[in-house]
Amino acid sequence: MLQEFKEFIMRGNVVDMAVGIIVGAAFGTIVRSLVDDIIMPPVGLLLGGVNFANMFILLRAGSPAAPYASLADAQAAGAVTVNYGLFINTIVSFLIVALVMFLLIRSINRLKRKEKAPPTEPTTKECPYCLSTIPAKATRCAYCTAELPPASTT
Repeated sequence: MLQEFKEFIMRGNVVDMAVGIIVGAAFGTIVRSLVDDIIMPPVGLLLGGVNFANMFILLRAGSPAAPYASLADAQAAGAVTVNYGLFINTIVSFLIVALVMFLLIRSINRLKRKEKAPPTEPTTKECPYCLSTIPAKATRCAYCTAELPPASTT
């Protein structure tokens, strides 16, 4: 059983998947920073100085009682909140990741299309008399010995 487990772990696709998950997690951290530190501050500024990370709805006040200057203050007081500003940040992060993944897959698909070789001429044909498969350049069928019509040049 240990040998089977070792074979399973060492399969190429398992290792590739592990690498993909690790790189994806690191990429997620970069995107989170991009959204929180670069994109959302100017958007908040354009919307009148709004900090999306501090946008929340207070459901129940904590101790000390409301008002709270920030989400961190509300959470420190034990208040129950709906953090819709953080949800907006998460949606923006998701859209950025989805866009990057789309562009990456699109680029890979373009490369794959370029790598495909042009179609080649068939190497076999069917005898019109006995329906056997024979070489495309044959002038006589190897199975029924019938003389074949000349290959068309069109």
